[in-house]
Amino acid sequence: MKKIRLDKYLADMGVDSRTGIRQRIRQGQAAVNGETVYKADFRVDVERDSVSLQGVPVPYEEFQYFMLNKPQGVVTATRDRREKTVLELLPALRRRDLSPVGRLDKDTEGLLLITNDGKLAHRLLSPKKHVKKEYFAVIDGHVGSADQQAFREGLDIGDEMPTLPAELFILEAGGISEVIVTIEEGRFHQIKRMFEALDKRVTYLKRISMGPLKLDETLKPGQYRRLAEEEQRALLELKNGKE
Repeated sequence: MKKIRLDKYLADMGVDSRTGIRQRIRQGQAAVNGETVYKADFRVDVERDSVSLQGVPVPYEEFQYFMLNKPQGVVTATRDRREKTVLELLPALRRRDLSPVGRLDKDTEGLLLITNDGKLAHRLLSPKKHVKKEYFAVIDGHVGSADQQAFREGLDIGDEMPTLPAELFILEAGGISEVIVTIEEGRFHQIKRMFEALDKRVTYLKRISMGPLKLDETLKPGQYRRLAEEEQRALLELKNGKE
């Protein structure tokens, strides 16, 4: 049995600001199991109680999962004094405990999972779990078989340890090359530094998958959606140790 305050319950579900919710409770707009409740600190059993606001049911979700197609120019953070953050791209009325899973550089686009499921986030990001992340990249320079071999062997990018073996698939080779890179780590500026170690420069980078989750290409940069049930199911299987 898990009980929380009524105002927190409604705030978690993003129906209004915490201040607005308390005012609405005092006005008699909230009900628990059909009975009007006037106190914000009324304890609600999230598993058994039925909560409504102005007669509209408000079911409780312990965890929420959003897929964002991160655009360039925003930072992957929950708050920043100078820069626009990825959370500002979600609705203004959202639960406060949402966080992005991992980081994408300010100039990197693509798949970003936003959730309040800390165990899942740890499972996806733990270096010991070797969860694969796939990126599309545009490279200033010719990418060939020697580069593929270097990625397979691991590269010295200035850290204490070389990178783990990574996959490099060449889509188009030339003065400007297009590639798909698959890594199992998430080091700072890792893909950019890997190509820099080979005297090449990444001019565009976009994450297209993370574990079983793939970017919905119908989402334009800056757009988001809730995860579909099958996407959530795949992530929860990963979270619970099922590969």
